[in-house]
Amino acid sequence: MENRPEPRIGDRERREVDERLRRAHDDGMLTLAEYDERAQAVYAARFRSDLAPLTADLPDEAPRPAPAPEPETAVVEPAWHDDARPAQQNRRKRGGQGVIAAVVIGVAAIVAPGVFSTGQAAVFGSQVVQVAPGTPDVSVGVLFGSTKVVVPDGTQATTSGTTIFGSTNCDTACTPRPGAPQVEVTGRGAFGSIEVQTASEAAQDQDRRDRDRDD
Repeated sequence: MENRPEPRIGDRERREVDERLRRAHDDGMLTLAEYDERAQAVYAARFRSDLAPLTADLPDEAPRPAPAPEPETAVVEPAWHDDARPAQQNRRKRGGQGVIAAVVIGVAAIVAPGVFSTGQAAVFGSQVVQVAPGTPDVSVGVLFGSTKVVVPDGTQATTSGTTIFGSTNCDTACTPRPGAPQVEVTGRGAFGSIEVQTASEAAQDQDRRDRDRDD
């Protein structure tokens, strides 16, 4: 029992600690640089003991009261002339588009430091990251783009990290292979996709693209 290894953690535990760090940053306890540094350490953590020091200097959080429900009020539509209603609808449409644009810009501003810190980031484009045999982990980023991570055949990949308004796909490369070399792919970003493939899968995709181009 003394030699039993410490259990590993998953994305749920990492997200819980990241959310606490975000609240500490919002409350002014952490600077943006401090938050970004700790957030990177969160998504690189593999055991609970790796997470504990990241919040050790933060005060215990008091339970946050649930927001009181807003009273329902009847909405009375004003009587518009036929020539005035389209103008009002256009103003509402432009206002909604402005809110969406503000959300996109805000998310990108928060995520961008972590994306660029990976050193392998696709921004408004695409990139392919080749993982050398024996590499235990690799970190990639994406912002309004796509990143393909190619791992050696016979290697079992696992994924971690957070992609906001995006996706991380890993099918064949993440199939369990007892005794196979392990590589952990940590992805972080927003408005983009990260795909993990084996070398054989990547070669087949390239062959299909070449045939389509020739046709």
